[in-house]
Amino acid sequence: MTTDQQESNIFEQIAQALVLHGGDGMKQMLQLVFNAVMKLERTHALGAEPYERTEERQGYANGFKDKTLNSRMGTLELKVPQVRGLEFYPKCLEKGSRSERALKLAVAEMYLKGVSTRKVEAITKELCGLDVSSTQVSRATKELDEEFTQFRERPLGEYRYLFLDATYLNVRHQGSVISMACLIAYGVDPDGKRQILGASMSLSEAEVHWREFLTSLQTRGLRGVRLIISDDHAGLRKAREAVFSSIPWQRCQFHLSQNAQAYAHKKELRPLIATAMRTIFAAPTLEIAQQLIKHTVAQFEKQAPQFAKWLEENGEEGLTVLTFPAAHQKRLRTTNGLERVNREIKRRTRVAVLFPNPESALRLVTGVISEIHDEWITGKAYLNMNPDGGETQEKAA
Repeated sequence: MTTDQQESNIFEQIAQALVLHGGDGMKQMLQLVFNAVMKLERTHALGAEPYERTEERQGYANGFKDKTLNSRMGTLELKVPQVRGLEFYPKCLEKGSRSERALKLAVAEMYLKGVSTRKVEAITKELCGLDVSSTQVSRATKELDEEFTQFRERPLGEYRYLFLDATYLNVRHQGSVISMACLIAYGVDPDGKRQILGASMSLSEAEVHWREFLTSLQTRGLRGVRLIISDDHAGLRKAREAVFSSIPWQRCQFHLSQNAQAYAHKKELRPLIATAMRTIFAAPTLEIAQQLIKHTVAQFEKQAPQFAKWLEENGEEGLTVLTFPAAHQKRLRTTNGLERVNREIKRRTRVAVLFPNPESALRLVTGVISEIHDEWITGKAYLNMNPDGGETQEKAA
């Protein structure tokens, strides 16, 4: 059957559903539309009509898989087309699957926050036309935990650049409310795309917690890292040196510049120090940057001796990036990419104020970072990893 014949046939089926059932046939109509659109998507993905022989064919149809999709019209019974020899999933279901995951997350979090089943039922019925029982809430929570655990513990591979940072959330732990550290890592793969590699709720950023987190990344298969970008937290530094001792480290230039301000014992020195740091970091080569550090140390040796001593000891930790491809340097200078992830976590968790336990905090964090991960891997490359080192024009997200 050709595409035109499929479209004609679907219109006939929709018309028949409306004639037989009137407004009550909207659910059947919606099912027909979804199923038809998914078939058309598969045809386009394969590059061939059913049973058509052509050199342009990319794969083969491989039956259907049943799937239920909740909607305001009720639960839709769909037939998702399967393919062989090609990765395929209907785009028309992607938004629905995200919404379904968001609904599960919301339901599970309401339950964990102590919202009664009756209130959960009322909310979901009003918003989505769905009835949710306590059993379904428990099942949703379990499914989320399983799904998110799989995401956090999935096998890793080669990542050229590794970014590390942490954010803090208020969590009830052993009868007390503490500020727990959420350790997060993302990497840039050989195709130049960013991926969230992992997250962990820890009591603090002490070496033992960072070392456990970094070791878990190694255990899951992390390899090929050429540069680590992070702030200079004492616990992270020791853990990094223990686990990734041979890998170069780029100290975040943004945080390094902030640290420099602590040595401005007079207010009028702050803009001078800020300008000096910007000048050093704007140097086109490592050799020029090193010369600028020496010049700046000499310049401030009398008026700000503590700053001069600190810069002499720490300045070059922000220059490692200058030994990497020039077109990559701008995005390897700081941990700003992870700072944006942290801000999104804060925005999404602000309404929670206090998490009842570390598990609920990690669940919500994983929900946020998995969405960001999906956007990254389905979007444009973050860096162009070609030999010429060219960089994409995509604005950093």
